[in-house]
Amino acid sequence: MPHAYSRATRCVSVALIALAILFQAVAPTFAQSNGERPAPAVTYVVVDTRDVTPQFEYPGRAEALETVELRARVEGFLQKRNFREGADVKAGETLFMIERAPYEVVVDQRTAEVAAADAALVNAAADFKRKSALAKRNDVSQASLDQSRAALESARADVLRLKASLRAAQLDLDYTTIKSPINGTTGIPRYSVGNLVGPSSEPLATVTTIDPIHVNIQVSEKQLIDARRRGIDLDNPTVAPALLLSDGSSYPFEGAFDFLAPTVDRGTDTVTARAKFPNPEKLLLPGQFVTVIVRQKQPESALSVPQASVQQDAKGYFVLLVGADDTAELRRISVGRQIDGDWVVLDGLAGGERVIVDGIQKAAPGAKVKASPRTPAKGS
Repeated sequence: MPHAYSRATRCVSVALIALAILFQAVAPTFAQSNGERPAPAVTYVVVDTRDVTPQFEYPGRAEALETVELRARVEGFLQKRNFREGADVKAGETLFMIERAPYEVVVDQRTAEVAAADAALVNAAADFKRKSALAKRNDVSQASLDQSRAALESARADVLRLKASLRAAQLDLDYTTIKSPINGTTGIPRYSVGNLVGPSSEPLATVTTIDPIHVNIQVSEKQLIDARRRGIDLDNPTVAPALLLSDGSSYPFEGAFDFLAPTVDRGTDTVTARAKFPNPEKLLLPGQFVTVIVRQKQPESALSVPQASVQQDAKGYFVLLVGADDTAELRRISVGRQIDGDWVVLDGLAGGERVIVDGIQKAAPGAKVKASPRTPAKGS
């Protein structure tokens, strides 16, 4: 009997322990059924201001500021080339030399002809002076005096004609030296030293100015009308262009608009706008595509919240806030435009308030929440 009683006691003890464990397991369930559910976990962001300056993006193409084709203006054999392909040259720098000797001979001939004409003019002037004195004494006929006067005028005309011929010969001689008219970068020459070139030949080479450089964009007619109404023009540049390169990096120099086409393209209903950018490192080349960011010069800032935090119902937009006692609060707001995943808040919020972003579906206005700040994404 004592053994049986002992076994029964042990069985009762085991049963009591099992009931205790079971009660602990189901206690939360009973608590939840009695309205004591744990506060839902939510994350929030603190309302703050951000840069909301208006900006627009356009595809653009770089173009050279100036491009000059160097051509031979006289015929002759190419004697020298004084530059390396792709080299930077200055305005006035000699790039090509055409054989000069034949043109120097012509200049010498014309110089001699002018000297002879000057001598003839001196002789004609002396003859006219002498006959004019004789005519006063009636020692020479009027016809002879008239002939002397005509010879003098003819001698003067010969001098003018031959001097003009000398200037033409000197021009031809000067044209044997081909200089760059602009600062720029040379292209590949089309002729080698020793080739016969002339006015009918292809361009000898090109010189291109790429610092600074132009970038053209196409602006919609509607945007141009809006800009005009706000008083934006080339004399009142309230916007400034910047560039994104094809690799996604920002171009380090800011530009300025210097041209706006006076007509609208009928095919695209756009207007060509042109901006000038410094290009000292030659990162931009003519024909290159870039992204042009047109941004208002005067910066603007406003309160903003993530788009994920904003909800909408029949009454408009609203957000849920985390109150001072960690109670969810519904707040009606007015929103503006969207920028980079955020809504601009025009009214309804103040800086420093906590707006729920994650866990909105679990939070209810007036109910407690377990709030924690949202962890910024990597790289943001």
